[in-house]
Amino acid sequence: MVETLQSDGPFTVFAPVNDAFAALPAGTVDTLLMPENKDMLVKVLTAHVVAGDWSAADIAAQARASSDGFYHFNAVSGDALSAQVRGDNVYIYDENGNASLVTIADVDQSNGVIHVVDAVLVPK
Repeated sequence: MVETLQSDGPFTVFAPVNDAFAALPAGTVDTLLMPENKDMLVKVLTAHVVAGDWSAADIAAQARASSDGFYHFNAVSGDALSAQVRGDNVYIYDENGNASLVTIADVDQSNGVIHVVDAVLVPK
C-alpha cells in the first residue's frame, strides 16, 4: 500500500476518519491487523484508492451527468465504487451499498488528492 501511494500517481484517496474504523464491528480492525490477514487488509485499504486526481467537483459533475445520478468507478483494489450528490454533499458508496459522506474535500497532495470520509468503504 505504501509503495502504491509513494509512486508518481496520481491517486485519489478516500481516507476514513478514526471514528469510522471505531464504528466497524468489534474485533474487525484487530482481525485485519493479524499477519495472516495481510491480503485482506491490503484489499480494504486499496478499496479507498482510485487512479487519477479527482476533485470533489469533478466527481460531483460526473455523478450529475450520469443517467442514474451515480458516477461509477473502480478502486485500485478492483472493487466498484459509486459517487452520488445529495444537496451540496458528495457520498461515496462501496460495493455493499454503504454510503460514506465526504466531510473534507480536496486535500491536495504531490501525487493526487485526499477526500476525508466518515465511513470505511468495505469491499465484498
